[in-house]
Amino acid sequence: MHKNAVSGIPPTAAVRRTAGGITWKRIKRCKWLYVLLFPTIIYFVMFSIVPYYGLSIAFKDFSPFRGIADSPWVGMKHFSRLFSNEDFYRLLKNTVLIHLYKLFFGFPIPIIFALLLNEVRKIWFKRAVQTVTYFPHFLSWVVYGGIVATFLTPTGVINGVLKAMELDPVNFLTDSRFFRPILVVTGIMKDFGWGAIIYLAALAGVNPELYDSAKVDGATRFKQLIYVTLPGIMPTISLMLIINISNILDAGFEQVFVLMNPTVYSVGDIIDTYVYRMGLERGQFSLATAVGLFKGIIGFILVMSANGLLRRLDQRSIW
Repeated sequence: MHKNAVSGIPPTAAVRRTAGGITWKRIKRCKWLYVLLFPTIIYFVMFSIVPYYGLSIAFKDFSPFRGIADSPWVGMKHFSRLFSNEDFYRLLKNTVLIHLYKLFFGFPIPIIFALLLNEVRKIWFKRAVQTVTYFPHFLSWVVYGGIVATFLTPTGVINGVLKAMELDPVNFLTDSRFFRPILVVTGIMKDFGWGAIIYLAALAGVNPELYDSAKVDGATRFKQLIYVTLPGIMPTISLMLIINISNILDAGFEQVFVLMNPTVYSVGDIIDTYVYRMGLERGQFSLATAVGLFKGIIGFILVMSANGLLRRLDQRSIW
């Protein structure tokens, strides 16, 4: 008979009590680490959990003078209004297309850049390239957008080159044919260096003995890249892909807001800019919250789906 049965304590209860004791001892032993962690916990509670109460605005006719609690419930009124709005589907199409273009053309660039940079043997050159490519990430889109406009306006650098070649100038920022490509290219140029940091860290974790074994087997540098390097960083690539897929309804508000003008609304107006106009400019907070909640639900579904697919393919997933 189990010794705890004699004392009348169920074995499962004894296991829980033991586990609880071990956990409490661990907390006491690392108490100062938890003290340092406490401000971070407070931060996430205040800015990531408490704001969930504000989502109830989507189901109310919110008035700032009445407050959230006293505003009347209207159920799915704002969602019905949203889905019956013809502009919503145009916004949804623009948002998804812009994000997919960025994902298709932009996602591989940091990976390729990290692989190329990893092959550089001159440390000073490697660091110089890293510094130059990281720098644009730290510029705000207000500053970076001004630089882009300097190149793309009718009196800008590119049109100056076109005039020198006796070609007609083009106002790129007001031409709907060029606006989406401009978003994709400028987004890649701004962030590809910073995005490569994660893959460079993953490359540093690949076991060097695998390369030695591949060399013994006669593998060239290209074959080492295909059969050693890429499989070694594939879990990181999978994780970053999940994160990008979950943000499919986030086409980059700051970038679009800075570069967009009314002449390209048909191809450039996205959900986030619509929320900005409805919420801050027109004061329709309930409708703007309904749009934000819709985005959150879609993102959650995509994260769950992508994570489940990776687990079925035996790739590393978020959980």
